Amino acid sequence: MFSREQIIKALRDVRHPEKKSDIVTLGYVGEVTSSASGIKIILTPEKSNDPLLSSIKSNCVRAIKEHLGPDAVVESIEVRPKVVVGKTEAPKREVLPYVKNIIAVSSGKGGVGKSTVAVNLAVALAKEGYRTGLIDADIFGPSVPKMFSAEGFRPSVRKEGDTDIIIPLEKYGVKILSIGFFVKDSDAVIWRGPMASSFLKQLITQGDWGELDYLLFDLPPGTSDIHLTLVQEVPVTGAIVVTTPQEVALADARKGIAMFRSEAINVPVLGLVENMSWFVAPELPGRRYYIFGKEGGLRLAQEASVPLLGQIPVVESICNSGDNGTPSALGDTETGLAFMNLAGEVIKEVDKRNRNLDPTEKVKIITQ
Repeated sequence: MFSREQIIKALRDVRHPEKKSDIVTLGYVGEVTSSASGIKIILTPEKSNDPLLSSIKSNCVRAIKEHLGPDAVVESIEVRPKVVVGKTEAPKREVLPYVKNIIAVSSGKGGVGKSTVAVNLAVALAKEGYRTGLIDADIFGPSVPKMFSAEGFRPSVRKEGDTDIIIPLEKYGVKILSIGFFVKDSDAVIWRGPMASSFLKQLITQGDWGELDYLLFDLPPGTSDIHLTLVQEVPVTGAIVVTTPQEVALADARKGIAMFRSEAINVPVLGLVENMSWFVAPELPGRRYYIFGKEGGLRLAQEASVPLLGQIPVVESICNSGDNGTPSALGDTETGLAFMNLAGEVIKEVDKRNRNLDPTEKVKIITQ
């Protein structure tokens, strides 16, 4: 266990990015305790909706590790804004009031190209003339900034009453927010579940999203707190599950479909996207190599009774386009056309879902 003095000394290295002073001097540090289970910190900022709080929390964890050693564990960082006597809390803003459709893009496991699909689908929808937004909710591995060549972008903030509104990046017709816009490229995000969920809520509720036809969420692989936070915060129109034809990926994709269909979540699955369906060598454009198996996504779609929204081939240009910040959907190549076809199928399935099913309700957590 560590003393309060040791913890406070470590936290003096954490500076507020705008106020140019450390959080101890600013009076942001309230109660700190240390026990066998870890260190608990209570932050007392002037307001709970400071968009920089998530970054400050991450820096607190880093400072504790640097000063007290790698074995120091931060069990929790709670935010309790200073209470001003006689001041009433401003009414809460309605969440995403002008967004027509909210789409979750998910995968059962990592490495199947989920973010590539999310980015290119967003760009393809924008090319079709739809007002489109993208939230990079893959908190621990944000790759969207790289794919839009926007690693150095830092969002500006405007005031709306007592609330700070975060202005998204707009590129290729898509409004974009990502945790990667708030942390250094070289920094690892070391957050517990509640911290990551809190940051996602900020991107949702404080982002200046305006009127959108589609808002896509690039979710982390698997099932996690982030998925639960999303369905608790907003009514998700439908989910898209990304997989490869490989059996290992298909097994995890089944779990993803089951999660969205579970009674507790109850989000319609719009369909499955099979990525890396086949490889085409540039010198043999007419020949396909099924290096990850053949039509595994089609079999799973039939088994789960969901549409196969698209099959995306393995082409070197997809990787290059992602690394260069120019998504494949921008071009008229084979992969560009595949993503445009995917967008067309998604539009069709969303329209069908909205005609035939009641609007999705937010998940309510009932405590005993």
